[in-house]
Amino acid sequence: MTRSARAVPVLMYHHISTTPGMFTVSLGHFAAQMAHLARSGYTTIGSTQLAAYLAGEPLPKKSVMLTFDDGYLDNWVHAHPVLQAHGLTALCFLVTSWIGEGPMRARSGPKLPPLLNHRDGEVAIENGDADRTILRWSEIDVMRDGGTFEFHSHTHSHVRWDQVSTNADDKCAGLARDLIAARTTLKARLGAASDHLCWPQGYYDDDYRRVASQAGFRHFYTCETGSNYPGNDDGAGRSISRLEVRDRSALWIASRLWVHTRPAISRAYLKIKR
Repeated sequence: MTRSARAVPVLMYHHISTTPGMFTVSLGHFAAQMAHLARSGYTTIGSTQLAAYLAGEPLPKKSVMLTFDDGYLDNWVHAHPVLQAHGLTALCFLVTSWIGEGPMRARSGPKLPPLLNHRDGEVAIENGDADRTILRWSEIDVMRDGGTFEFHSHTHSHVRWDQVSTNADDKCAGLARDLIAARTTLKARLGAASDHLCWPQGYYDDDYRRVASQAGFRHFYTCETGSNYPGNDDGAGRSISRLEVRDRSALWIASRLWVHTRPAISRAYLKIKR
C-alpha cells in the first residue's frame, strides 16, 4: 500500500467560537476535531508543501490542510491555542484593510474580548469598527512566530468587483488595485507576500484569474467542494478545492477525511451529492 498521499483535503473554517452563528464551529467541536487529527496521525501541511504536492512531489499519506478565511478575532482567542496544544498548523487568509493596531487581546479570564457572530461582525466592519471582530497585527505576529499560522491574501477590501463595476475594464482595474494593495501591505508587515490567494466569497471568473495571475498569484483557494490532486495546472495557476467544516463532532470530520483522501471514493461521493 502506498505511503504517499493520493489526495489532499483542504478544510475551510471561519469562526471558532462560543458565540453561535453562521460559519461558526463551536470551541468544543473544534477541540475534538483537532484532537482527532492529532490522535489519528494526520499531518497538517503548509502552503509550500501543498504547492510542491500539486507539482508532483509526495506527501505523507494522511496529509490535510486547515484554512481560516477573513482573519477573525476568535481565531486568536480559540483556534490558535488549540492548534498549538496539538502541534498542528493552519493558513489564514487576511483582508488587509480590516486589520488594526493595538495590543494583543486576552485569551482567557475576565478580560476575554466579546466575540461577535458572523452577521454582527459584518455590521461592525461595515460601520468602520472591524477591530471588534478582526485580528490585530500584534496577534498575527504572535500566531505566526508561534508556528501555528501562515498568513496569505484574501484581498485588501473583500469587494466583489464584478458586483460593483459597470463594465469589465472597471472590474479588472479595481481587482488589480485591490490585489496590489494587499500584497504591498503583507510585504510591509510580514516581510513577504506569497502566491496563494483566497477568492472573496469564493467567486472568480476568467478575468479574475487573469488579473490575479498577472499580480503574481498561482494558487487560488475556492469554495468548490472536493479534494486536491497533483497536476491540472492550466498555465494560469491552480484552483484548490476545499471542504467546509460544519459544527459537528470529530466523527463527522473523520468520515469526511476518510472519503476525501481516497480519490475514487471522493469523486463518486461528489457525483452523487451533485
